[in-house]
Amino acid sequence: MRATAPFLAPGDDVEPSPRYQAHGPRQLDGIARRFGLDRDLADTIRAFSAVLPFRVNEYVLTELIDWDRVPDDPLFQLVFPQPGMLSDDDERVVRAALERGAGKRELEAVVAPIRARLNPHPAGQTDLNVPFDLDGPVRGLQHKYDQTVLYFPAQGQTCHAYCTYCFRWAQFVGDPDLKFAAPGVDRLVAWLGEHPEVSDVLVTGGDPMIMSGDNLRRHLLPLLDVPTVRTIRIGTKAVAYWPQRFVGDADAADTLALFERIVASGRTLAVMAHVSHPRELEPAVAGEALRRIRATGAVLYGQAPLVGRVNDDADTWHRLWTAELAAGITPYYLFVTRDTGPRDYFEVPLARAVEIFTDAYRRLPGLARTVRGPVMSATPGKILVDGVEGEGDARAFSLRFVQARDPGLVGRPFRARWTPHASWYTHLELDPATPPDIAAAFPATPLAEGRSPVAAAVR
Repeated sequence: MRATAPFLAPGDDVEPSPRYQAHGPRQLDGIARRFGLDRDLADTIRAFSAVLPFRVNEYVLTELIDWDRVPDDPLFQLVFPQPGMLSDDDERVVRAALERGAGKRELEAVVAPIRARLNPHPAGQTDLNVPFDLDGPVRGLQHKYDQTVLYFPAQGQTCHAYCTYCFRWAQFVGDPDLKFAAPGVDRLVAWLGEHPEVSDVLVTGGDPMIMSGDNLRRHLLPLLDVPTVRTIRIGTKAVAYWPQRFVGDADAADTLALFERIVASGRTLAVMAHVSHPRELEPAVAGEALRRIRATGAVLYGQAPLVGRVNDDADTWHRLWTAELAAGITPYYLFVTRDTGPRDYFEVPLARAVEIFTDAYRRLPGLARTVRGPVMSATPGKILVDGVEGEGDARAFSLRFVQARDPGLVGRPFRARWTPHASWYTHLELDPATPPDIAAAFPATPLAEGRSPVAAAVR
């Protein structure tokens, strides 16, 4: 049973509110008192949140988390940092700094090398994906695939709540050197004018839906003046973590009117809903948010990674994709958790990921079989694990690129030796018959024992 917020006793520092209200490390004591959170666990969360970002809100606390199942509840695991997300040595160093009352500068010096070891910008985000114009690197953009550019508006570089697995965690830790953020849309528009091959703009973050309606208009409407832009995508977790953004917020109606205006321009507006667990779609307000989005003419797609301790079983995915279909969301991607942050805590071996995907997929109705997975969004592109071929020692993963930095790689099947340990493409040993251009996209040798870079660093 999920607990609703009780009447607060004097001294509690987290108060229920019909308006959006973020809670962070400073509110942990109040959260612990309200929901009976174990004191030692709260102290651990406080220590870990010095390294990994922590934010939650009232809606997530009272509508999504089942406090009777904490700490094993999947939604609790999804938003609260957990023991095991840092190595024992790193945890001791951080705890010691907090216990001696380290100031901001000293604490930053302690956590900076820890964050660096957690691979804050995977898949070539800072060195391979940043486009250039005549003035140099274009801030707040990433261009990895020919047709698509990612746009990071500065006002949208936070979220209604933070997922503990988030591969964009570096956006939220307050270090400007780790952050993608565009101060305005003008440079993007000029760059698009020089790149007519780009037809899709993916507005991402953070979460663009954290922005006000006015800010959304300032960032999105200028894109309608670029005739080669045919699709605008908005990556968001708002339907799950704050559906009131489309229902009860003061500018909800204005935001939906903006969506209608984009659709009326002849563009496709795609809301890429990040839904990690079927419980996120259960509240009535989430259903109403989805209904209102669809009424604007926008289309909805659902995507999420396979996350250990959160959704690493076939029944959860079957229920999620079935619920998405019923709500008008097209199931799109099941991703493999990226090689960043506390990945060793969440990772699921590819062999197990294939089993989970296949078991859930085979029970779906035909209209939900739009989903693709497991997919690794890696440096060379999006690598789909299509299944397992053969038996015994002859088993192999069947793979193909569904998107690639080199378009010539897309759609061509290839194989890698099956292993129960591999959880990322860098762990795979390719078949000797792999075409040279595909093999060149992979590292020369797999990591020993199939361990992830994170696991190798902390063990």
